[in-house]
Amino acid sequence: MNIVVTVKQVTDPNLPSTHIVIDENTKKIVSPYGMPPVMNGYDANALETALKLRDTHGGRITVICLGDNNSRATLKRAQAMGANDVVLLDDPLWSELDSAGLGQVLAAAIRKIELTDLVLCGRQASDTDGGQVLFWIAQALDLPVVCPVAEIEASTDTDLIVHRLMEEGYQRVQVSLPALLGMSSESNPPRAPTMKGTMLANKSRAPSWKAVDLVMPELKKKVELQKLDIQIRTARAKIIEGSNAKAKGAALADILCEAGVL
Repeated sequence: MNIVVTVKQVTDPNLPSTHIVIDENTKKIVSPYGMPPVMNGYDANALETALKLRDTHGGRITVICLGDNNSRATLKRAQAMGANDVVLLDDPLWSELDSAGLGQVLAAAIRKIELTDLVLCGRQASDTDGGQVLFWIAQALDLPVVCPVAEIEASTDTDLIVHRLMEEGYQRVQVSLPALLGMSSESNPPRAPTMKGTMLANKSRAPSWKAVDLVMPELKKKVELQKLDIQIRTARAKIIEGSNAKAKGAALADILCEAGVL
């Protein structure tokens, strides 16, 4: 089973609020000195799921990350955990894309990898909590998508039975491959990188793909909201006076008649 896992490098979610600094130009959180960014937690769950499926069915795992040169640290962790191949998608043209554009880029990279049986993503990223990119990937690749997935109950080379989280309990879903799953943290605890894997990862360098390396439609930069007008409504309450319930009811009826309600 050939699996592609998408990962994102994010600011450590355990960063104290007092240490949060926003870059004025990029409007993104800047990781303070001594607290490096990390792999998005849900993406680590997705990678762990891929590793377990490979242990059962064989195949290869390719991890792709859309970011900049600093994101190589996250790809090294993916290699140290056991990924066969890693690819960095690094082009300034992609720095200001919205979820739809990011999904198009990731989908184009998956097409280039070819022969993919399953795409695994984290259900959302901890820095934005958007949870939209994986659906844009699925649409671009015309794949069935199930999200959020808490467990893969059974798997074959042709289909999976998964538990999709709902407000109360879960929904048992059978999905044919190829497909895309958005994994949740309930699925598994990600394994720690091994010493051997870490040493191998430190000796390798992930290839970097640019826009010219991929085949995709023309991308538009995200739409920025310049001004938002919100109509503010106010409410008033009036206490109905009266000596008893009957008198209060009559007074209320008079007020409603004056307002044209009755």
